[in-house]
Amino acid sequence: MIQVNNLTKSYNGVEALNINSLKIEKGTCFGLVGNNGAGKTTLFRLVLDLIRPNEGFIEIAGKNVASTEQWKQLTGSFLDQGFLIDFLQPEEFFEFTGKIKGLSQDDIQLFIKEMEDFFNGEVIGKKKLIRNLSMGNQQKIGIAAALMGNPEIVVLDEPFNSLDPSTQIRLKNLVKRKKEEKKITFLISSHDLNHITDICDRIVVLHEGKIAHDILTGEDTLTALELYFAV
Repeated sequence: MIQVNNLTKSYNGVEALNINSLKIEKGTCFGLVGNNGAGKTTLFRLVLDLIRPNEGFIEIAGKNVASTEQWKQLTGSFLDQGFLIDFLQPEEFFEFTGKIKGLSQDDIQLFIKEMEDFFNGEVIGKKKLIRNLSMGNQQKIGIAAALMGNPEIVVLDEPFNSLDPSTQIRLKNLVKRKKEEKKITFLISSHDLNHITDICDRIVVLHEGKIAHDILTGEDTLTALELYFAV
């Protein structure tokens, strides 16, 4: 589904990422962990063609992301609040995003209703601009928008940030359900090792831009990660 080939990215002569090969299979919940500056967000921005590599390329469904836009129809993403249009109310933002993704007005309303449990009564009907909502509620809006239109791939950078404990649990259940029902391929980065091991089938540890570990999640994964980061 996603293939990374001989990928490097540098900023001002300093190498931020160097991945020779990485393949993410369809339907996988793929976790990415690492300390600050490890290259997690850089990798996700390269996957989404928001920045270009110095060398190498990334393919989605066999297509180079830098040379075609076909993959964009398959992909939803939320990396940060810059993905929001904060001078809109949430309802307006979902209507705008839904139309871009080819949804009808009825489809958009059905989607919003489907997200009611995740929103927990804190997003819709408040008559507030997105910029005037809490960071946690802005996070909910961005995550939800990434799921609109039944994407095959969803990329989420630190999605648990700013979410209260109840919403973190709702998000984990939402990801598990979408993966099971819709066979969505998730790419999720997080500093929370408990959450990432709970929802991901596979976890890659980045260290100074390189793959330090590539682990299939099992009973001992959390302990192994905690030992690794404790050194």
